[in-house]
Amino acid sequence: MTSATLTKGAADVLERDARGHIRLTSVRERNLSVQLTLIVLVALTVVTFARMGYGTVDMLAAARQAFADFGAMMLQPALDPPFGAGHFTWGTVIESAVITVAITAICTVLSAIVSFFLALAAAANLSSPVASNIVKGFVAIIRSIPTILWVLVFTVAIGLGSEAAVLGISFHSIAYLVKSYSESFEEIDEGVIEALRASGASFWQVVFQAVTPATITKLLSWTFIRLEINFTNAVAVGAFAGAGGIGFQLYQAGSRYYNLHEVGVIVYVCLIVAFVLEFVSVRLRKRYILADS
Repeated sequence: MTSATLTKGAADVLERDARGHIRLTSVRERNLSVQLTLIVLVALTVVTFARMGYGTVDMLAAARQAFADFGAMMLQPALDPPFGAGHFTWGTVIESAVITVAITAICTVLSAIVSFFLALAAAANLSSPVASNIVKGFVAIIRSIPTILWVLVFTVAIGLGSEAAVLGISFHSIAYLVKSYSESFEEIDEGVIEALRASGASFWQVVFQAVTPATITKLLSWTFIRLEINFTNAVAVGAFAGAGGIGFQLYQAGSRYYNLHEVGVIVYVCLIVAFVLEFVSVRLRKRYILADS
């Protein structure tokens, strides 16, 4: 490619596909697609708010009450009188938080193991085109359905409880990680894989001697990200699908007992747990991922 060509195509962005081939993407076309997407989203938002039926609600009074409720929840958290009503004890709240963290960990570990092997079949540079397209299409369909719906499906199938939460969250988590893992595999230099194959290396030797060492930092990063997402999902499905854990206690405090002070305590516990998970993941990234990169 000559310097004149580079100058003429200065508005283009050089990208590499899964096989390392260079392709040109017009910045103008990309910006146009982003602008059209934003315009459509803004238009849909305006139409939605315009068509909503507000009835005779006094929006100003409703806003004041909402701020008052938020203040009671966040500034006066309590489980005992005078604000709390004694529906929960610290023991039950902590136990529920541990259950939610356990569900999160089980879902993440299970999803990571299953996703690793499915991603090998989904990666275009490690699998056949037919197998790759089938796996990618299947997980794309799974990802298009929200986690809460998968949990509801398994709740109907096996009943309420943590088991339905684990299966539902893991189902969606696997689809997410398969896409992330397979794209990481596809970014590997094709020459390294071809060299090992030419030397007589088996498929699993290629996987564990070239693919895994080259992508382990990315795989761990995606797994940590999914761990944080799974905690949020575990709280949500506990609240809205009756799957247990601290999310169910949150639902009980807000929708059954209508005690905002108890809701505040549970919200703070969720925030503390989320902060601890984030802190642990950051420390592990710095110690094992960034140190090896």
